[in-house]
Formats: sequence, C-alpha cells, structure tokens
Amino acid sequence: MSHSESIVNPIIKRQTFRVTGMTCASCAISLETYLKPITGVKFVSVNYPNQSVSIEFDLNVVSIELLKAKAKEISYELIDGNENEAKEAFDDLEAIRLNTLRTKLIGSALFSIPVFIISMFFMGKIPYENWILLGLSVPALFWAGNQFFINAWKKIKHGATNMDTLVALSTGVAFAYSVFNTVYPDFMMSRGIHPHVYYESAVVIITFILLGKYLEERAKGKTSSAIKKMMGLKPKEVTCIRNGEEVTLPMHEIILGDLIILKPGDKVPVDGKVKKGESYIDESMLTGEPIPVPKTKGDAVTAGTINQKGALRIIAQKIGKDTLLSQIISAVEEAQASKPDIQRLVDKIAGIFVPIVIGIAVLTFVIWILIGPNPSFTYGLQALITVLIIACPRALGLATPTALMVGIGKGAELGILIKDAQTLETAYRTEILILDKTGTITEGKPSVTEVIWLEEDSNYSSIIYAIESLSEHPLAQAVLNHFKTLKTETFPISSFESITGMGIKAQLNQCNYHIGNQRLLVENNIILNHDNNALAERMKEDGNTVVYFTENENVVALIGLKDEVKLDAKQAIAKIQAKGIEVYMLTGDNKQTARVIAEQVGISHFQAEVLPSDKGNFIKKLQDEGRVVAMAGDGINDSHALAQADVGIAMGSGTDIAMESAGITLIHSNLDQISKAIELSKATMKTIKQNLFWAFFYNIIALPIAAGVLYPAFKFLLNPMIAGAAMSFSSISVLTNSLRLKRKKI
Repeated sequence: MSHSESIVNPIIKRQTFRVTGMTCASCAISLETYLKPITGVKFVSVNYPNQSVSIEFDLNVVSIELLKAKAKEISYELIDGNENEAKEAFDDLEAIRLNTLRTKLIGSALFSIPVFIISMFFMGKIPYENWILLGLSVPALFWAGNQFFINAWKKIKHGATNMDTLVALSTGVAFAYSVFNTVYPDFMMSRGIHPHVYYESAVVIITFILLGKYLEERAKGKTSSAIKKMMGLKPKEVTCIRNGEEVTLPMHEIILGDLIILKPGDKVPVDGKVKKGESYIDESMLTGEPIPVPKTKGDAVTAGTINQKGALRIIAQKIGKDTLLSQIISAVEEAQASKPDIQRLVDKIAGIFVPIVIGIAVLTFVIWILIGPNPSFTYGLQALITVLIIACPRALGLATPTALMVGIGKGAELGILIKDAQTLETAYRTEILILDKTGTITEGKPSVTEVIWLEEDSNYSSIIYAIESLSEHPLAQAVLNHFKTLKTETFPISSFESITGMGIKAQLNQCNYHIGNQRLLVENNIILNHDNNALAERMKEDGNTVVYFTENENVVALIGLKDEVKLDAKQAIAKIQAKGIEVYMLTGDNKQTARVIAEQVGISHFQAEVLPSDKGNFIKKLQDEGRVVAMAGDGINDSHALAQADVGIAMGSGTDIAMESAGITLIHSNLDQISKAIELSKATMKTIKQNLFWAFFYNIIALPIAAGVLYPAFKFLLNPMIAGAAMSFSSISVLTNSLRLKRKKI
C-alpha cells in the first residue's frame, strides 16, 4: 500500500499497552515525547502510576512492533496482547521486578551499612580504609544501583533526562571523586586540600532511593486496587456444554452461543440469558444493592455478578471485551490514563525540571568554588550532589495521577463511571445542573393511565399498536404494553416517519395517522376543539403526558401516560441544591405535566415542550454567561445536550449513545449519585492540590537548603544521605495522601 493510500484510508487503532521500566514522572514525559513524533502516531498518553500508555495510531503507517522497538530504545518495554495475556505478562514482569528490587535493596543495605559505620565512626582508624570502602561500594553502586546508570545513559543518548539522570550524576560524581582521592591522595594534599571520600554518601543514597522505590511500588499497587478488584470478578475457567458434553475451558475460549453452567458461588463469566434453572444473583457490583435478585428462564445476567443458591444454565450473548464488566474496566483504565488541565501543566514543568536542576547544581558548585570558605571544593561538591538528589521530581509526577487513579477507582466502586480525568476536574465547579425528566427524575417506565376515545372504531387499537411497534420511544413502549392486552390485530403500515420531539406520522389504507404531542398537531394543521382541549387539560393537571391519536384531520383518541417520580428524587435534588447548585428541568413534555413533576421534586426552574436541539442551545447560552453547566439525561434526545455540557452525566439505564456522549455514567441510575459524583470530584481535586502543594513546597524549601543557603548564618550544609531519605519520603507521603481518598466517605 502506498503512502498516499494510507492517508486516504487510514486504519486508526487505539490500544493501551502496559509499560515496564518507568521510574518517575520524567520517564512518562520521555516516553510520550519520544513516541509522539513517530509518523502515523496520532495520540500518546502515559499513566505513570498505572504503568501504562494509551496510543492512537494508523496501522497503515506504523506497526505495534515499531512502537515496541522505539520504546525499547529508551529502556522501556511495551506489553501487548489480549486483556488477560497482557495483564498476566505485566503482572509476571512486575513480580520479577519487585523481587529483583527487594533483592537489590537488601544487597545494597548489606554493603552500605559497613561503609556508613566505617565512615561515620572509624574514620582514619582502619588500615587501607579507603580501599576497603571502595571495594564495598562497587557492588552497592554497580550491581544494586546499575539500573540508574544504564537508564541514564540510554536517555542521554537520545537527548532525554529523568530521575535516573539525577541519581546517576550525583552518586557517580561522588564515587568518581572518592576513587580519585583513594588512588591519588597526594594530588589534593599537595594543594592543601584534605582528600575526602564520599563513598558513604553514594551508597547510602542508592539504598535510600531503592527503599523509596520499593515502598512506592507497593503503594502504587494499592492505587489501582479498584481495577484489580473488578478484574477479580472474572473467572479464569468456565464450565460449559460442548457437543453434548460438560467441559471446563479457559475464559478466552468461550464463544457466542455457548451454554454455560453456573453452580452456586460461581462468578458469571459473560453477559447472557438464563436458558434453564432458578437462582438468585448478587448484582451489588452493578446496582450497589446487597439483596440478591431472583433469576429464571429468559432473565438477563451480567458478567461479574455472582450466582448464589441455585444452578443455572445461561446462553453467552456478549463475551470478552463486549461484556458490560469489560467495558467498565476499559472505561476506568482509559479515564485513569487521561489527563486534566492541571496535569498537563505539571507535565510541562516536569519535562524541563531535570535540566533546570542540573543547571542549578552546576551553578551551586561554581558559586561555592568562587566565594565559598575552605575547603570550598569539598563543600561545593557536597552541595552539587545534594541538589541533584533532593530535587528529584518523583513527588511532583505522582501528585496528580495517583489521586486521579484512586478517585476514578473509588467512583467505579460507587457505581460512578468517570470517562475522563477532565470531567472529574470540572464536576466540583458545577454551578447549574440541568435534568431531563423522563428516566432521570422519573423512573423512565411510563404506563398508560387513561384512554379517551373520541370516535369509535374496532380497528383503532390495532392501528395504534401497528404504528407504535415501529417506534423506539419510551412512550411508544408504554402504549404497546397497554394495547398488547387487547389482542390487537396487525396492520401493514405503508409509510412511517418519526419526528424528533413531536411524534409519529404514518399511512395505512390511504389514511394519514399521527401519534404524538400537541406540537405535532399544530405542525400538521390539526385543530383541537374546545371539548377535546378541556379533556386534555384535565389529564395534564393530573400529571399525565397526553398523546394525541389522529386519523386524517380528526382527533380520534387522547392517551394519558404517567411516569412515576423516583423515590429518592426530591431528597437527592435538595441535597444538590444545598451545595449552592441551581437545578433546572428541561423536558419535551407539556407545561402542566412539567409543572406537576417540578413541584413534586422541589425544582423551581423548568422549561417544557423543549426540543433536543433546544436543550443544547439552552446550555450553550448559560455557558456563554460564564456558568459551569452539568447535564443529566438518559435518552438519544439528550446526547447533544450531554456533549455540550461542561459535565455530561448519563443514567446507566439509558441508551448507549447517551452514555457515549457523557463524561460520567451513573450505573445505578440513582439521582443521589450525582451529588456523590460532585463530592468525589471535590475530594479528588482537593487531594491533587494538597499533593502539588507539598511537592512544590518540598522543592522550593529543599533546593536552597541543599545548595547551602543556611551555611553563612548557621554553618549548616545538608548531608547528601539525608537528602536521599527526604526525597524518598516526599514521594511516599504523596502516595499516602492519595490513598486517603479510598477511606473517605462520599
């Protein structure tokens, strides 16, 4: 295929790879900046705490093998394959890496402790002391700490820097200077300078950093515990019937249509339908309700739920990544990999931080040499090493993504599925909440309460049924459910047109029929007489939605439908209003019904007879006034408004397109979840700001002290070993603060 063809017919693929080899935020920046310029790559986003990268690329131009090779050039490994394979491969490599890290930490400590003791307590008292220290330091640096030097060299070759660069430079300079003074002590002595050695600083720094990395890796695992918990809902093996025999197969070998056997206690492996049996299913992972749900033949079951008492046989209708559970896991992973505006700013700072720190360290050394007290060279070298160590940007890099991972994961556990990090950053600033009526404030299960026939014809019920059976509108389904009981006949419809926000036009036996609201009648010049209008107004006053059925220009019937308000709606809306958020209700329904519903739930701002496009325009008008607007809805007609809003919230019981357009999906379709989503956003952003404050505060305070600003007044110069410990502590404190979100009551 030619290059021109690939441009005309691109095959765009978005894939998330696990990544091994990342040690800090600068690693994430390095990987992003190295992969982005590759021809055919459209988008790259690295999630450092989750050790993953999401890449969008054109398969006609760039291959997965090329991406993996490019990442390997700067010491990272991308892991692909299907979900289970990638996870297992990554977990295996991570387990090996953690074991290796633990082994190196123990080895480094064993070599560092005697170096530290000799240097601190027996200096000048042991024969060939410096040579002994040199012998003990070599394995600590170049075996236990070899990855710092290897990774730093690979980065430098490609013009990149990261935390490893700072560690390698600081410990390398200390070690090289110490070796020189061990081999040629006379060089310094002849110039009146004592030949100090810094073996203890170099090896103890390596030990502290390895300890910090080990504790950090263990803590990072906890930030993604929500994902691991959801992944744990997938069984590894499944019992099914193949060729009339009962067989046990790995999950990935299940195919559509398989008949799966569920025994008591089994996890449901697929989305499907009960073929045989009766049982109770624990659906708390989806609904949050602890009470098991009875299931019999024909009922739907969802992957990740748990069979309780009886035995079931289910037909696999959705498998693998098509199941709701897999889609939730995928959505959470993508959200955790996405970046809010605040993280993009931090990334820019982290991207230039290491070169700036190296510059500050060199400048510090020069200033000490020029104006420092004797031995100025020794003091300058110590300050240079300390600056390089203490300014490591790991805490800065962990501040935002770890809080996001915990926040988004906690949201998933609460049934609040957050599509991207920007939504989480914006939600707590919501000033106005727009609510759709049907399916959001109400149950979304309307039923016919009354039918008033204005003309009699035995065929009318069958005609209504035939026309409504072609519609997907919730009200159409309610009408169908009502007329189904009348054993209606089926009539062939010769033409059918669905008019958004109004209703249906159809033709049958040369007659024109309309089923819809009053606007549909006005648009088609059909006039209600005074008596008919009075009947309709009475139905509306009772809270009914009125659907008109006409034949040609005659109104034949008035159909009253009512959708009950959700039990928690009034309390949930009051809770949202208590946060200072204005709540509006927009509905395509008539004014009287809208007013009745609004009064029931305590909403004072509402608009009725609103078309889908009008909802989006109304939101845009509020945004133009500088207001932050959230929109909650559940239908196709809400998709424009959900996309237009600063925060789109889809009810989980709604349509796929509504959920696709929204930044947040409430799996439980519970209005109280909106308040929880806003609280979660507020708590997450508060944690991010705390993390960033302490990360920046740490560097602002630590850098001048490391450079020696306290020396003139207090004769205090920070020891590089203390700097290494402080750097590790700052990273762990950020992680610990992020993990506090897990325990916060939302």
